[in-house]
Amino acid sequence: MERIRDIMTDEVECCTLLDNVYEVAAKMKELNVGAIPIVDQKKLVGMITDRDIVIRGIAERHPPSSKVEDIMSNNLITISPDASSGEAVKLMAEHQIRRLPVVEGDELIGIVSLGDFAIRELTDDQAKQALTEISESNYNGVQH
Repeated sequence: MERIRDIMTDEVECCTLLDNVYEVAAKMKELNVGAIPIVDQKKLVGMITDRDIVIRGIAERHPPSSKVEDIMSNNLITISPDASSGEAVKLMAEHQIRRLPVVEGDELIGIVSLGDFAIRELTDDQAKQALTEISESNYNGVQH
């Protein structure tokens, strides 16, 4: 089974605690992505998804100038670059997440997403099943 370091995206665009929600949303649009990691010096401190902006930002009437800290998720599930792809898929299925930050210590070094697994030929039936569960759950309105 492959290691996460072999399949992760290692050039990850980030925002910092100095950015506001508008700046994060603009970066998402520019990069055509649905999630942006938030770092403080290289330390991963949070993630903001397009869903966070809608649910915790707009729906709670936070202005676009709000600090990223006001709406970011900071209870993060992460993985080591030396973990197996099977471990990553299990974590993603268990926590119903589509993107998994890859860290060494506290430092963000990459990200692995559901799409990274979708483009690879997985031979592990459990991994295929976990990916199916994530996708089905997210299509039933439980998207994270």
